[in-house]
Amino acid sequence: MATRSEVARVIDHSLLTPNLDAGVVDEACRHALSWGVASVCVMPCYLPHAASILKGSPVVPGTVIGFPHGTQVMSAKLFEITQALTDGARELDMVANISAVVSEDWDYVYEEIRGALAEVHAHGAKLKVIFENCYLSDLQKIRLCEICKDLAVDWVKTSTGFGSGGATVKDVTLMVHRVGPDVQVKAAGGIRDLRSLLMFKSLGCTRIGCSRTGDILKECEQHHG
Repeated sequence: MATRSEVARVIDHSLLTPNLDAGVVDEACRHALSWGVASVCVMPCYLPHAASILKGSPVVPGTVIGFPHGTQVMSAKLFEITQALTDGARELDMVANISAVVSEDWDYVYEEIRGALAEVHAHGAKLKVIFENCYLSDLQKIRLCEICKDLAVDWVKTSTGFGSGGATVKDVTLMVHRVGPDVQVKAAGGIRDLRSLLMFKSLGCTRIGCSRTGDILKECEQHHG
């Protein structure tokens, strides 16, 4: 059984619910510091405040781009990226253009991810590409993995948590196998307990996105007595 600190270090604590009260963000960021999670992923409007709280700590401030459907034009996503980097983001979770993926417009998908990655890496930050697997066929998932592997993105991510389905064993297994050892995999969507988190970690995920971090870490403490 992983220790509490080992579990915390793979968690991206998510604060993306649209009706979230601003006070919750402040409290959650301070909890994240005490928990020692990998990152806090907040809505873009709260990023400057979150980044100021987390500044100087090992907990990375992050936000979302093109959330939750990914259908913004490329220039809009690049603007979002530039603003997020200015506001203090060190990791960005960008939704691939889901419509372009299901339309199999692979040139568009490739160029969008390439442009985003270049901007993010130019500022020393990292990019996670969200697939939203619940809407994709296996062949589309495989092709998206190939693109992300070719471009050497930092992470591929299963889901936004706002689609019709979240992380699954089948999808994570496919992604880990197809992107190879140089691209990391993040599971997100529906991960609400320690058992699920540890399962996805054992499959090769280096990050787990969840909003119930406190509950999961309490469960971990109980297991360790």
